[in-house]
Parts: sequence; structure tokens; C-alpha cells
Amino acid sequence: MRLWALSEGDPMGDEVLYAFRAVGMLDFDEANEQTTPLEWFDPLVQSSDRVPEAYAIGTGIPQWTRLSFHDHPPLVFLIQHIFMRLFGESTFVFRLPSALFGIASVYLLFLIGRQLFSSEAGLAAAAFGAVNVHLLFVSRLGLQEAYVIFFLLFVSYLFLRSLQKDIYFIWTGVALGCAFLTKYTTFILAPIFLVYLLLYRRDILFNKKLWIGACVAIILFSPVVVYNIQLYRAVGHFDFQISHVFGQDPTIWQIAPGKEIGTLTSRIKEFLPAFFGANSWFFGVLALTSLFFLRSAFLWLLIGFLAILIVAVIGPSARFLAMLTPALILSAANFLYQQKENATHESLWRCFGILLFVLFVFFEIAYSANSLLVPYPKGPERWAFSPLRYENFRWGYNELSNFLGKELADKMPALHFDMQYQFLNDMHEKAIKKAKQARLQPYPALVLYDGNIDSIPQLWILDRLNLYHVWPVIKIETFERLLEEQGEDYFSRSGFQYMYVIIPTERVPWKDEKYLTSYGHVLEEKLKTRGIEPIILQNQRKEEVFRIYRFHV
Repeated sequence: MRLWALSEGDPMGDEVLYAFRAVGMLDFDEANEQTTPLEWFDPLVQSSDRVPEAYAIGTGIPQWTRLSFHDHPPLVFLIQHIFMRLFGESTFVFRLPSALFGIASVYLLFLIGRQLFSSEAGLAAAAFGAVNVHLLFVSRLGLQEAYVIFFLLFVSYLFLRSLQKDIYFIWTGVALGCAFLTKYTTFILAPIFLVYLLLYRRDILFNKKLWIGACVAIILFSPVVVYNIQLYRAVGHFDFQISHVFGQDPTIWQIAPGKEIGTLTSRIKEFLPAFFGANSWFFGVLALTSLFFLRSAFLWLLIGFLAILIVAVIGPSARFLAMLTPALILSAANFLYQQKENATHESLWRCFGILLFVLFVFFEIAYSANSLLVPYPKGPERWAFSPLRYENFRWGYNELSNFLGKELADKMPALHFDMQYQFLNDMHEKAIKKAKQARLQPYPALVLYDGNIDSIPQLWILDRLNLYHVWPVIKIETFERLLEEQGEDYFSRSGFQYMYVIIPTERVPWKDEKYLTSYGHVLEEKLKTRGIEPIILQNQRKEEVFRIYRFHV
């Protein structure tokens, strides 16, 4: 359920912001509202609305910028980078690590359930985790949360093992350091472990292996520490996330996507509705009921601290709530196991418990498949499928990606534009050299697209072609402006022989309506008067999603 049709959903969310940068381990994604140190230090940087004068340093990009990213630690980017280097750039490949971590998380649910309760409770937890729509959702996207959940479970399991055999404290430190390199939210594990030890195992606080493990975690995380120290020395503040925690409010990042989480009161009110929106109603009722019977101190600490983190700090969005789901799965699995143990073999209650377990698993399979696996869900929302489906709905942007992939396969750009930063020009030179070594066929083509295309799929499908593969890709409005400035034959004089004009229909999501322009419509009318017929791309519902005009200049 994690691997089936993994690439089918359109790349429409934050996963693209990670995967795009992971392609080249490059901390740059065309974001005007969140520029990065690579831009500030680049020799070609100029003071502008994009990079204010105070940040236009321009002294050359220092080596320490390679140690982390301006908004997140580097491990997720690095793992996705390795996968794409090995298997190619595609939505399937950048989502594949999430799916594999999700599969591993199912096994960890069994191990933790066995450690806390019993093997049967562990098996029940694994069964629930294998088919839970919320865990499947994060396992099928290239988000950080699949990695975070894996490390939350892995570190927790090693910690529980350490309470029995102290050598595991060192391995706990290794896993904890990797967790810290995944996302800052994993720091919540440190107070959970500390409070547990203070309450129940104070004797371990004097164990040498515990502190060796802590030192190992700090050493593994040290590249991010060095990055932030150097960043502070250069511009007077830490990275995007840490500066927000310390209330530094740097002028360069006045617009902070993801930080608009509302008041504390609104977050508390949204918590349960968001939880039931992310999970099936069956699991929601079962999980909350099970909490009244939960007797595991460690699990209560895990649930409590994660709930506080979500409500007080990061907000109850679906991806963050997913961190709570494994603990609730363990609670629900133990609840059903307790009912079985408390019942006699002849009891109808025992039979009812077994029946409930079987019904729940089969219901979750059907609910999750309808929410995530089928092309388009059936039935009423929430009752028959989760609203999570719309996070990577099959609108039709994948069809555009597939079309361009086939058109430009085994070709290299014969012409390209200069970039605004030196590090991008350097990257282009390397890409061209690599293409020539592969003996790809030069192709003098220009790709134009309507600016109404949604910015996230634009980044993955079009900007990636431009930045990493040097293809000349520009907006239609830029094309028209250049014609006005340089003459109607400017592009033919430059050597372009083929053009692709990409026009989206209203069947796919567009940018915010404030951005809408008529450039694409006007150019399309001109092409029609020339008798150029479009190539029609359809989504899986046979709806027209893109019109592409391909012609000789």
C-alpha cells in the first residue's frame, strides 16, 4: 500500500520544496520570499527587492553553507539526493525513501508493542500501522514526516532496550543524532527521555553509556551547529527555523510560510477536527477510547509531549499530527489485546473483540485504498475517504511532466540563457559538459509556459528543467516582453528552431487569482490563426488539462 502507484499523485505540496533542492543538494528554489545564503554571498548578487542591500554580501559562497540548509537540517535532502543520483529524477524516486521508512516503521511498531506490552499487541500495532491512512499518507509523499516518524519510533525502541541493556544507550545516541539531522521537531525526544528517567529510573542518570550516547548525538548534529554559528556571524541571526524559535524576526524572512498557525485557542479548537480529518472515523473513535485504558507511562509521555509540541509550537496540520499516530496506534492495539486477555475463551466478548479487530483492519484497508490508491475516491468525504487525498490529487500535472520527459529524452539544449547568480551559471556549465559526455543530441528548443501554472508543480516540472538541465524555459509574458524589446525575430536570430507553448486549462489548479494574466490566452489566439493545432493532454478522468503547441519557429 506504500509502493502501489506511488508516483501517480501530482507533485503539489511541500515535498517539491525538498525534492527540488535535493536534486543537486542546492539550497535554492526560486523563492522570492525566502532567499538563501547562496544568493547573499554569490558574486553576482545585486541589491534588490529580492535581496536587500544589507544581505547582498557578494564575497563568494563560503564552504560552511554546504553543512546544512537555511530552513532545515540536511539529512532528508541527502537521502533523496542519493536516491535520485542512483535511480533518476522522478516523483516515484523522491517519494521512495518515505515509503521505505514507512515500511520500516510498521516493523518498529511491532517491536515497541512487544517491548511495552506483548508480541500479540505488537502484531496488532503493526497491522494497524500497515493500513492506517494517516501513516500511509506521509509514507507516500516526499515529506520529512515519514523520516521523522521512523526516527521517533527507532530512537524510542532503542531507548526502551537501553533500560534493560545499557550498551543500547550509545546506539540510541547515534539514532538520536540522525533524528536531529532530519528535522528539528525530533528534539522533543530529549525531554521525553529525560522526564522518564527522572520519574522512573533516576539510577540511570549516572550511567556513563547514557552520556556517551548523548555526546554522540551532539557530535552528529554538530554540522548544523557550525552552520548556524557561521550564519549568525555573517548576518546576525540563525537559520529560518531557529531564528523563529528565538524571536529574531530577520528582515530577509518577513514572510514566513508555515508559521501562520493562529492563536493558541484556535489551535486547541482545531486539534480534534484536524485529527479526525486526517484519520478514518473508525480509527479516531478506537484510538481515543483506548486512551482511557492506557497504562504505559512511556507512551503517555510520548503522546503528551507530542501533543504539546503540536498545539503550542507547530500547529495541528495533518503532516504534524502524523507524529502522534504511531503512539495512538500502539494504544489502540494494546486496548484490543487487553479486551482479549480479560475475556474467557467461551466469552462472546472475546469473539466480539476478535471480530472488531478483523473488521477494523479490513475497513482501514478499504478506507485507505479509496483515499490514496484509486485514481479518484468514491463516496462521501470523511466517511468513505480522507481529505488527505487532495494533498496530491491526480489533477493532471503529472501528464505534463511525462510529456516533457518524453519530448526531451536523449536530447540536450543547444542554447541556454545566462542566470542571475554565478553558482547557477557554474552548475549549468557542469550540466552541459555532462550532457556532451553522454553524447546527447543538441536540440534548439524554447519552452514557454503560461504564468497561471501553479508555482509548486512549476518548480518541479519546469524550473527543474531550467536550473538543473539548462533547458531554456520562460514565462510567456517574458517572451512577449523580449519580442517588444528585441524585435519579433529575436528568438529565431538567437538560433531557436522549435517552440513549445504550454497552456493550462481550468481542470488543474492555478496560482492565486491575483496573478492571472491574459498573456497565454493572447499567444494561443495568435497560434490558432497560424493554423497550429495543440497537443491535448488529458488526466486519468479523460479531462483536458493542458494544451501544448509545438511548432517550428
